[in-house]
Amino acid sequence: MKSVFVYLFAKYISYKNGFWKRNPVLAQEKTLKKLISQAKNTEFGKDHGFEKISSHKQWVKNVPIRDYEGIKKYIDRVVAGEHNVLWPKKPIYFCKTSGTTSGSKYIPISKESMPYHIKSARDAIFEYVLESGDTSILSGKMIFLQGSPVLSKTSGVLTGRLSGIVAHHIPFYLKKNRLPSYKTNCIEDWEKKVDAIVSETVDQNMTLISGIPPWVKMYFEKINKKRGVSIGEVFPGFKLFIYGGVNYAPYKRSFEKLIGRKIGSVELYPASEGFIAYQDSQKEKGLLLCVDNGIFYEFILLSDFIKNKYERIGLGRVVKGVDYVIILNTNAGLWGYNIGDTVRFVCLDPFRVVVSGRVGHFTSAFGEHVIAQEVEGSLEKAAESHFCSVLEFHVSPQINPNSGLPFHEWLIEFDEEPNDMSIFAETLDLNLQNKNTYYKDLIEGGVLRGLKIVVLKKGVFNHYMLSEGRLGGQNKPPRLANNRKVAEKIIKINEKQ
Repeated sequence: MKSVFVYLFAKYISYKNGFWKRNPVLAQEKTLKKLISQAKNTEFGKDHGFEKISSHKQWVKNVPIRDYEGIKKYIDRVVAGEHNVLWPKKPIYFCKTSGTTSGSKYIPISKESMPYHIKSARDAIFEYVLESGDTSILSGKMIFLQGSPVLSKTSGVLTGRLSGIVAHHIPFYLKKNRLPSYKTNCIEDWEKKVDAIVSETVDQNMTLISGIPPWVKMYFEKINKKRGVSIGEVFPGFKLFIYGGVNYAPYKRSFEKLIGRKIGSVELYPASEGFIAYQDSQKEKGLLLCVDNGIFYEFILLSDFIKNKYERIGLGRVVKGVDYVIILNTNAGLWGYNIGDTVRFVCLDPFRVVVSGRVGHFTSAFGEHVIAQEVEGSLEKAAESHFCSVLEFHVSPQINPNSGLPFHEWLIEFDEEPNDMSIFAETLDLNLQNKNTYYKDLIEGGVLRGLKIVVLKKGVFNHYMLSEGRLGGQNKPPRLANNRKVAEKIIKINEKQ
């Protein structure tokens, strides 16, 4: 792409998005009205009196909060081939994911919702171009480490992973520079696929690389092993890393070591249910909430949600610095839908969020309710102060130790270990106490003792994900649990290594 055209296009996108950035609450009000109007004649709309809803208060009264299991009876009808159930007509795709009590999830993607999955990722790239003034990131080759684009059919509807579906909608101006080849992208075995991607890309002018950090790291390590030099030497034009799904901070030190220099990064918050937010600035903290993406957002205080209190508020009533369970209402027909994520607002003008964790991913065996953002932030700070780097980790409670008080057990796979593990553990524990007063009270009250670290052999988390059939793609290891199911599996794999 010509640099002048790229820059002008970036300015146009930023200007266009400025309308909803400046009027986010109004954009949300319009979105809700439009969603109700479009879906009032669907089976769900008729069942929940959409025709009579004219305010958010009525919406809350008519449409309860549901997770996938709660809305499954409607989705099952859509999967069976029925029209006009959750959204007018049939979806154009089913995004198939795993992880529910009843097996695979089939998330509908409509003709109306699909463009926003592409638009938002595109906008994030061009916001970076505009802010940095660097158009060269789009002049070289780009790679998107993603799932297979091979799609099956379910009642005549194309079905696959979100990343595989998105692969069919890459804008024409990015396609010519995009790698890997379609044939390589279709390889199902993740390790074989990464090997093939290395072969295809190692001699190319890569300027933009995108994917979930642990899988991109695997790609970098294979290149490093093949060439014996840093990624920055293999790809001197590499300027931008785009990621989502997991926190980049624990990987940053090892990435910079592999690359040999610092590079720009942009975080995305995509979900099968809709594209929620993206990083629009390198100077400001948080991700810009996409308030004009065909999604009406509602928020429930996490502290209330835990107590089974479900007061839902709109964007105009949120405050900074507290955790909310995020609820989606989408132009693909997901209504009052709890995706299981928690967010924290770090800015209200414009509305920017950080993903603070998962509703079901926490450690609270003793009432402390430690969440992902707290453990990740504590670990990041400890790693920086002890000049070490972490590949992956998992935290779970040890309720019945062989001796002494219960504790939090941290299973950590290091890239570089700290010089003194016991002092590192003390630092990490103090960091967590400073972030979570309940945890601190339990320590000081003699209910818990300080955390214990189990150092894992390298590759253990990859072996764990492989054993679960979830290696590669959009899959990511669980960072937190309120039981020891995952921990015991990981420990067993570590012992066999």
